[in-house]
Amino acid sequence: MKRLIPIVLGLLLLGAAASAQDTRRQESRKAQLEKEIATINKQLKDNAKSSSRALTDLALVRRKISARQELIAESDREIHALDDSIRVRQKEIDRLQARYDTLTLYYNRLVRSAYKNRDSRIWYMYILSSENIGQAVRRFGYLKGLSKNMSDQARRIQETSAELEVEKDRLAGMRDEARALRSQRQADVDALRGEEGENATLVARLQKDRKKYQSDLQKKNREVEALNREIAEIIRKATAKPKSSSSTSSSGNNANKGGKTTSTAVDEKLSNSFASNKGRLPWPVEGTVIESYGQHYHPVYKNVKLPFNNGVTLSVARGAQAHAVFDGTVAQIVVIPGYNQCVLVQHGSYFTFYCKLKSVAVKTGEKVKTGQVLGTVDTISGEDQFHFQLWKERTPQNPENWLR
Repeated sequence: MKRLIPIVLGLLLLGAAASAQDTRRQESRKAQLEKEIATINKQLKDNAKSSSRALTDLALVRRKISARQELIAESDREIHALDDSIRVRQKEIDRLQARYDTLTLYYNRLVRSAYKNRDSRIWYMYILSSENIGQAVRRFGYLKGLSKNMSDQARRIQETSAELEVEKDRLAGMRDEARALRSQRQADVDALRGEEGENATLVARLQKDRKKYQSDLQKKNREVEALNREIAEIIRKATAKPKSSSSTSSSGNNANKGGKTTSTAVDEKLSNSFASNKGRLPWPVEGTVIESYGQHYHPVYKNVKLPFNNGVTLSVARGAQAHAVFDGTVAQIVVIPGYNQCVLVQHGSYFTFYCKLKSVAVKTGEKVKTGQVLGTVDTISGEDQFHFQLWKERTPQNPENWLR
């Protein structure tokens, strides 16, 4: 039995620690969601001042709806957990109340008995009428114990009463917290309805001006396809195996497409280090992902297939700075229609591409460190967006699998 006590205590402490950790995680997630919603609201407000691009607004509003739904789900979990705690606390109060009532009832009986026999002569006669010394001693012990019992009973009543008040205060606090949570949840539900209304309005606008937005879409598709070709060609040249000096008359020529990738020991070390940080790389900018990696269809014209997205596009704050996600070397700086200035950074056999920059703070061949500023995001057609790609040799990767 003694061996079990430390084990049980350990399990209880582990349970309490896990519960506290879950609470902190929930609070952190809610804070993240609230911050994201506030950021999206600011971006939408900026767009309203400077842009009429409904498609970007639609992506932002839908992301906001998703964050709001998750926020409501977090509130539901908190409310459910709090309701469970309130039920447990109420049971504890009921138990203490029952104990208090029992103690009080027993104490009242003792008091009434003592009152009826309050004349001290009765107690003396009770002892003196004993048949022998032993009985007298026992009667004296009984009377003395009765007095001590009354004192102990009064002390237990006071302790139970104090404990009961503490539990009632805790319960009142928990109920206040539950009411506040429910009120906040209702506010989030009301906000969600408004955001769903925004979504419907934007969809209606896009459907009404279908011809205009399809024309814009075709232009954007051409820009995306040009970007994909340009990046693929740049990386092909960067990873192509050079010909030996005996077989070529031009030192600048590269091997035919498909040659093996060459790398130095330093490159291999950097590549391995880059790969080992998958899922932990910092985001190049703070913002909201409005176009994710992969093949997608238009959010309104469901039968329109969009060009394959080799990266992610984020809506960012005006003047946001782009940062290197890992140590590397600036391989090239290019200008691409619709994407303005773009910086390609090489990390061994991995490449990261930073697009839609207004100004660039680095130069080709420069070594950069994680977090170093590469440039400032441009405002293009009234919108502040940043495009990012990540490749392993000649194969594009989903950046969201690599970024934390």
